[in-house]
Amino acid sequence: MPRRPPSLGRTFARAYQRQMKVVTSAMSRAGQKVAKRVGEAAAESSRPPPGAGDWVTGLAMAAGGACRYHLFVPPPVPGRPARGLPLVVMLHGCRQTARDFAIGSRMNALARREGFLVLYPQQSALANPEGCWNWFSDRQADAEVARVLAAIDQVCLLYGADAERIAVAGLSAGAGLAARLAMRAPARLQAVMMHSGVAPGAATSPRQALAAMAGRRAPVLDLPEHGAALLPPLLVVQGGRDMVVRPAAGRLAAEVWAQAVGAEAADPAVQQRGQRHPMRITDFLRKRVLEVRLVEIEALGHAWSGGSARGSYADPAGPDAGRLFWDFARRAFARTAVPL
Repeated sequence: MPRRPPSLGRTFARAYQRQMKVVTSAMSRAGQKVAKRVGEAAAESSRPPPGAGDWVTGLAMAAGGACRYHLFVPPPVPGRPARGLPLVVMLHGCRQTARDFAIGSRMNALARREGFLVLYPQQSALANPEGCWNWFSDRQADAEVARVLAAIDQVCLLYGADAERIAVAGLSAGAGLAARLAMRAPARLQAVMMHSGVAPGAATSPRQALAAMAGRRAPVLDLPEHGAALLPPLLVVQGGRDMVVRPAAGRLAAEVWAQAVGAEAADPAVQQRGQRHPMRITDFLRKRVLEVRLVEIEALGHAWSGGSARGSYADPAGPDAGRLFWDFARRAFARTAVPL
């Protein structure tokens, strides 16, 4: 008796099953490769940067997920307390790790000299394949803010950081998240720095983000009632040759923040330290109190000014952005200090 030919439905079903096996196998291999890259990046980030001091790895939990971080603890110095040190939070840029940012910014060396802790939250590759903080997405950025705040709380609890002396700085996408952190938790921070970044409220989509990075969209600060009065002082550092985040974006960030707190621009001044690139400094004052400082460095591209060439996105020839921020933060700490 002749065999019946397979039905058209069964033929399609078998072809579909074969195709799904191919797709599933390919996805499995791709997943293994991604997992391997994530594991390698985690291992590299955990390796301590050069120099004395402890490089501590931690994990903080928040409602929006987990935040992996590294904490730099400077070595003990006679006469300097081991606890109650100020805390500087450093938010890396795209395609960077916490370790890479620590090396490039040279912030650990400054922390050793001055005596403060440095917290480096690490963005997950699962949250963003490029390692960017999702600064223009309200939902994602607010979840990332919650995770960073959880890391700050943990460091204050476990390592005795002074909760009344906390400053946050960010580079590029990290700058946008640093500003959002200050907007969402203004009472928790005493100073914030945006280095080569875009202020929150300038974009809500990737297309708008590109326009905002070009300086074609002004930020709109989403603040609660009377929230502007609580905003911490802002330092903006911007390169004049930045082709990623254009100079206009940095100026807009400073101007919008100053407008929110009622500060007015003073006459700009040009300064140069040694052989480093000159910088143009514009202070925005409210009742003679410094609220916003804009530092424009004409010869600087999309890079951390005054950083180490051993790290990524750093220009050793620029003025030392870490020192600029620490001096700015100390001034802000003194403003909020409670008299004894």
